[in-house]
Amino acid sequence: MAPILQLDKLSKAFGAVTVADDLSFGLNSGEALGVIGPNGAGKTTMFNLITGTLAPDSGAILFEGENVTKHSAARRCRAGMARSFQVPQPFSGMSVFENAMVAATQASGLSGQAAEQLCLDVLDQTALLDKANTLAGSLTLLDRKRLELTRALCAKPKLLMLDEIAGGLTESECTSLIQTIKDIHASGVSIIWIEHVVHALVAVVDRLIVIDFGSKIAEGAPKEIMASPEVQEIYLGIEIDA
Repeated sequence: MAPILQLDKLSKAFGAVTVADDLSFGLNSGEALGVIGPNGAGKTTMFNLITGTLAPDSGAILFEGENVTKHSAARRCRAGMARSFQVPQPFSGMSVFENAMVAATQASGLSGQAAEQLCLDVLDQTALLDKANTLAGSLTLLDRKRLELTRALCAKPKLLMLDEIAGGLTESECTSLIQTIKDIHASGVSIIWIEHVVHALVAVVDRLIVIDFGSKIAEGAPKEIMASPEVQEIYLGIEIDA
């Protein structure tokens, strides 16, 4: 299986604070990778480096074999990278459908009927079709999370990056969202998912990596990683039921 993404010794510091420290790993095409680590470990910074909203001090990012380290965030998005944000960031005064259309036209480069059809298909996939005309600012937390997912999918990603999309949801809401992400994974989209709700990750991902202080400290099969004493120590006080 060919790698779709490769991080090669990525480093980033803000003054004396290192947020990415010689970070290296690969993601195979069609694979789902979970990323765990305590708050402040550098997980979201990693997404910012991958997507191009933050430039590394050193190291390289390869996407589909091409070095994209110096490419703009817009160019990376058009190439097939898309992400959700930990705190949903919809255009609150626009409808759910209009939010999706922004992604379909600006990220996917579609227009007219093709853009509209993509939005309808994705809204159906994310269980938001019946709320297409609802103002995004009036949505529940679950539906705002679903809208984050919708906008990312309307970019037609080859690589989907999810940042704590299950955070703050009830158990039943989380279960519903997990099924949607499973379906996305089954369609062949490569996924990197940062999450504190570890049982959600274990239900979907093929592999886990653990990041702490900007460094990768463990990598392997989900159950093996969660059984590691080092990982359990890092997650002291955090639910790790798999």
